[in-house]
Amino acid sequence: MSGRNARRGELGEFLKARRAELGPHQVGLPDTGAVRRVPGLRREEVAQLAAISTDYYTRLEQGRIPASASVLGSLASVLRLDDDQRDYLSELAGKEAARPRRRTRQRVRPSLRRVLDDLRFTPAFVLGRSMDILAWNPLAAALVTDFGQLPANHRNYVRLLFTDPAMRRLYADWETVAHTSVALLRREAARYPDDARLVELVGELSVRDTEFRRWWAAHHVASQRIGTKTLHHPVVGDLDLDWDTLTCATDPDQQLVTWTAEPESPTHERLRILASWAAEHRQPAEERGGRPRH
Repeated sequence: MSGRNARRGELGEFLKARRAELGPHQVGLPDTGAVRRVPGLRREEVAQLAAISTDYYTRLEQGRIPASASVLGSLASVLRLDDDQRDYLSELAGKEAARPRRRTRQRVRPSLRRVLDDLRFTPAFVLGRSMDILAWNPLAAALVTDFGQLPANHRNYVRLLFTDPAMRRLYADWETVAHTSVALLRREAARYPDDARLVELVGELSVRDTEFRRWWAAHHVASQRIGTKTLHHPVVGDLDLDWDTLTCATDPDQQLVTWTAEPESPTHERLRILASWAAEHRQPAEERGGRPRH
């Protein structure tokens, strides 16, 4: 057996050993209680979670084909590999760098923060890499959710869509919004394939949500900059909003998203009512991604 084939065989055995250590309940899959012929996860379950075909994973585990860096990253997340195990997997596959890099945490640009502060009747927030929510104004918090009450690492637009039940009720067409967000995230993954934050997010949502897992596996991509949304808001009722995305010239990874309505329309009036409501429930600036007020 050649050295290359030997490494592929060892890679397959390594994957087999790691999946044997995980039960369905550990990765968010239902455990029917039926007796399993082999310990741990089945091949088809690993393939499903990694968004690859069972046939592809079977051939990989049998040492019959090489693995791409992206597939290795997905499998490492599904199998809960630590850094040493990721490095070992990379060495077996002959890849130089399978371990995702930790990118510096983004800070919202001061110019974008000033724009947020000045938008009283327009819901707006700043999106960063992986669609993280970096900052927002009071009306955006009143419209969508109180971002300041969330842990910083949970302030992600896609994560909220799939993990917060209130978001499913808020959007009149949640499925289209969520599907599009996955396509946008897939485009982001192509730009930053080694971003640890993005790998972890995809891994978490793939385990937690069957729809995310199915849409991610479809490999659809999108790059929408404008659009319309209808919301069912619990305070002011139905809202028909146009949204626009403005990219920061000095940092293309930061985008200002604004939601507006036609002047004198029912939605325009309801936004003003919501702004008044938000003013009565306003949080300190540092709790909404802004500057502390002195």
